[in-house]
Amino acid sequence: MLAPLNQVPSPADEASIHVDGCDTVPRLFWLKVQQRDSAVAMREKEFGIWTPITWKQYGERSKLAGLGLKSLGLTRGDVVSIISENLPEWLYTDMGTLGVGGVTNGIYTTDSARQVEYIVNDSRTRFFFAENEEQLDKILVARANCPSLVKIIVYDMEGLLRFSDEQVISFDRLLQLGAEYERSNPAVWERELALARPADLAVLIYTSGTTGPPKGAMICHRNIMFHIASADVFCESVPGDELLSFLPLCHIAERKFSVFYPLRTGAVVNFIESLDAVPENAREVSPTWFFAVPRIWEKFYSDVTIRMSDATIFGKAAYDAAIAIGRTRARRSLAGEAIPWHLNVAFRVADKLVLHNIKIYLGLRRTRILGTGAAPISPDLISWYLALGLEMREIYGQTENTGISTVMPKRKKLGTVGTALPGTQVKLSPQNEILVRGPHIFLGYLNNSAKTAETVVDGWLHTGDVGEIDDDGYVKITDRMKDIIVTAGGKNITPSEIENQLKFSPFIADAVVIGDKRKYLSCLIMIDHDNVVKYAQDHAVPFTNYASLCAAKDVQGLIQSEIDKVNKNFARVETIKRFALIDQLLTAEDDELTPTMKLKRKFVNEKYRALIDAMY
Repeated sequence: MLAPLNQVPSPADEASIHVDGCDTVPRLFWLKVQQRDSAVAMREKEFGIWTPITWKQYGERSKLAGLGLKSLGLTRGDVVSIISENLPEWLYTDMGTLGVGGVTNGIYTTDSARQVEYIVNDSRTRFFFAENEEQLDKILVARANCPSLVKIIVYDMEGLLRFSDEQVISFDRLLQLGAEYERSNPAVWERELALARPADLAVLIYTSGTTGPPKGAMICHRNIMFHIASADVFCESVPGDELLSFLPLCHIAERKFSVFYPLRTGAVVNFIESLDAVPENAREVSPTWFFAVPRIWEKFYSDVTIRMSDATIFGKAAYDAAIAIGRTRARRSLAGEAIPWHLNVAFRVADKLVLHNIKIYLGLRRTRILGTGAAPISPDLISWYLALGLEMREIYGQTENTGISTVMPKRKKLGTVGTALPGTQVKLSPQNEILVRGPHIFLGYLNNSAKTAETVVDGWLHTGDVGEIDDDGYVKITDRMKDIIVTAGGKNITPSEIENQLKFSPFIADAVVIGDKRKYLSCLIMIDHDNVVKYAQDHAVPFTNYASLCAAKDVQGLIQSEIDKVNKNFARVETIKRFALIDQLLTAEDDELTPTMKLKRKFVNEKYRALIDAMY
């Protein structure tokens, strides 16, 4: 018989981390349910109306979900996998599973049936939650090859009313089973909560698998509690905080902001209707703090830039003047200089007449803090948001350190990712690799002790990132160790800085710089579809589909002009000499992209080898 997954060795001298007297996630969750009771915990939009869900309802549904799983045979350490977009049911399942000692594992909705089968088997998943008929189909295709699978639970039964399968039940039926189990076993929920230990495995997070099969990162309660205790370091909470939940919940960043941090902060979680509805939902909710990956912030900036290109002469002049005032004020603030009264007055006027309207349009009128992480971001982009009068803080971390190791403090240094979280140690190896140590370092990779031993050495997490640390403790990421380019002439080049400047263009969604062991640098580019289409329409550029758009001479010239602007900022050996456009419209379902819409460098290098070779 296999040992339960939560029986993972943990150093005996690791002290528990308490938040409001609780040292595990489920105990803290239940305390907050009792304290907050009728306060709003989350909202979802139904029939055009944002419907509130109280902490009492959140707690009751989570408890019944957990007890329903127990009635079906869940034992402590069993893995429960969820494949669903962000929904309240995701959180009910998560908290219910943790409450009865299970381990929650999220699966990206873009994963194929083959990928689902791999993760279910690698994690020994016993209970599988599917959002709807589309996601149910994936596990039905795979289940014959998944011997550990006991039960499949479906959130949305639309289209499945006549479907019958003894292994499949609805989420509503699970809650009924939970209620029946509680009547037969009074106080069982409280007894289960008392059994949890800080060192117990709580969450599995599977990496994107850019360098091989996905690896299951094991995260324990203590790892999570450390971050919950540090929540105010990133974003000081105030009553009435609202946030928008839209990044995948199986990603560690969104899990922290939508599930774990609100246990401490009490922020209301608003679930988007769809990814396309993010701008509209943001305008409706106007979150007070907003975390997103750089691609979202790039998209917001591009949208404003393109809209301003259609503005009147007066509108363009007003925007340029307002942004110039904002940039001047931001530069002084970054330099630690006093801001003269007349500049503050000018900014207030610029904000009232221009900048506030941009923030309303972006859904950021009430936002106190913007967060960015999970990928590099251009300092120029951060400067633009600062010019709007918005506080943007960059964070740095990985799944293996439960999401955050450094965060930008109020005193900013653009180009860095801030300083270490309290209780976290950061240093450089002799090769300038960034090493991290602290209570947030994960337990290791599931079923992969060899890779774990490579990744954590003497308690230090080897991040794989190359960087610098200045005298004030600010960390700068220069690149991934494996991504550093050594040209045929022996020049070491870090491509990320070049790529970040290219992505600052409203016409470029992503870029991968090529040049390892080559005579010069080239680049594969993914265009920003909407903005380039608008450019083509405005300039009467003929095209019939995405491939013909990329092949159009005027579009090629547009991208060349954007590259020329970036090349001016780099030494001759670091300039892009040739480029090629990826002429397929990629989505998160495509293997070339991670779920957070980043191009996978290694995969792209292999798949487009012929296109790359043609540039040389």
